[in-house]
Amino acid sequence: MAAATSGAPPLPGRADGATVAAVFTVVLLVVPARLVLKYLPLSLTPANVVSLAAALLWLCAQLTLTLGAAKGRNPVRTVLFAYFTAMLATFGFTTYGYMDSDELNLSDHSFVLVIATVGIALTVCDGVRGLRRLDFVLKTLVVAGAVISVVGAFQFLFSVDLTRFMELPILRYSTEGDSFVLERADLRRVAATTGHPIEFGVTCAMLLPLAAHLAVKARLRGEPALRWWACTLLIGLGLMFSVSRSAMLSLFVAGVVLFIGWPARQRLRALLAGAGFVAVIWAAVPGLLGAIAGLFTDLGNDESIQYRTHDYAVAGQEIGRHFWLGRGLGTWYAPKHQIFDNQYILSMVETGLIGTVAYASVFVVACYAALRARHLSADPGDRDLGLTVAACLLVPLAGSFTFDLLSFATVTGIAFVLVGAAGALLRAARADQLSPSQTSGPTIEVTR
Repeated sequence: MAAATSGAPPLPGRADGATVAAVFTVVLLVVPARLVLKYLPLSLTPANVVSLAAALLWLCAQLTLTLGAAKGRNPVRTVLFAYFTAMLATFGFTTYGYMDSDELNLSDHSFVLVIATVGIALTVCDGVRGLRRLDFVLKTLVVAGAVISVVGAFQFLFSVDLTRFMELPILRYSTEGDSFVLERADLRRVAATTGHPIEFGVTCAMLLPLAAHLAVKARLRGEPALRWWACTLLIGLGLMFSVSRSAMLSLFVAGVVLFIGWPARQRLRALLAGAGFVAVIWAAVPGLLGAIAGLFTDLGNDESIQYRTHDYAVAGQEIGRHFWLGRGLGTWYAPKHQIFDNQYILSMVETGLIGTVAYASVFVVACYAALRARHLSADPGDRDLGLTVAACLLVPLAGSFTFDLLSFATVTGIAFVLVGAAGALLRAARADQLSPSQTSGPTIEVTR
């Protein structure tokens, strides 16, 4: 006879949800976003395949008591189910009637991606057991973010695109002729391995607070911190090299949350570090700070701002036709339709009011879960992690006002990993509040 504990964490050394999440983040960030697998009927990236596998593994783990998957109530888990239900309702309602073949194919593809994103978030939420394993996932995210920031630095400083050396025989470009390097104000705007400079900048804005948290946490615990400060610097440079208004706005939103929650001494250190960073940028890359400042001082004459607002009338008409459930997932696309550089407007068109509310609720509830975990934790490092994750999760909420976030795989994948991380963090904080007798759970006898 052997005893097995219901929902117990996996044994050390065994692969678990954190392992799957780490593989996903590395593949998502390092493999160029425009490379998809050959010989498949759908355009799926390697990261999509990993996240679909994660969804299947999560489902199988929920059917057993011995694989270490967490069960029971969790606000992140609940909101993910609600989001998936809303997307399923839209998909079923819109495909029940007639659709043009191109829009039907795109709707099928978009629904597969919904399964993938929800699957990876649930894998992190229920499969990452304990703060040690969650740290492993977040460290993998930060290191991979530093790697792609190096790719972006080569593109910006030397006009060398390292992504051209990342092509594998089993992969092909989903779009031909697109460049990972654009221009703005006579400066290069780089995308690193992501699909667009805006996506790269917002990705860095999400990862920068995490990198700084790991550095501060290492210093507080007497561990080597230089590596994490180096990652913080590289990710900060990547954010600047994107020359993106969305990135700067996202960083501002995250920074406000952090400043509210940080003690006064940490705020002062952050201000000094930020001032030093700006001084280095001013000296090393002349014109970059001026170009970024110009993004906000010349809004009235900015063509990108005018482009973002000229199609509101078209959006209003389309929303009025399909108010509750939308016209269908992925059915509003270029060049057939005008592009809305606003995820909330695009979601209203494609998934209606129900889908839009469900989408925003995912990040709002995840922020609540992270802040709740902060409230339950006594350890200063764990409390700071809760605040940091909440700040990072506000980035997709804010960024969705300035670009169609769900159209970009990298930033979407990272956002849903962090949603799952908020759920895992809350589970860990609640477990620490329980006595050993309460956490042991029922014991089930298993006969060999």
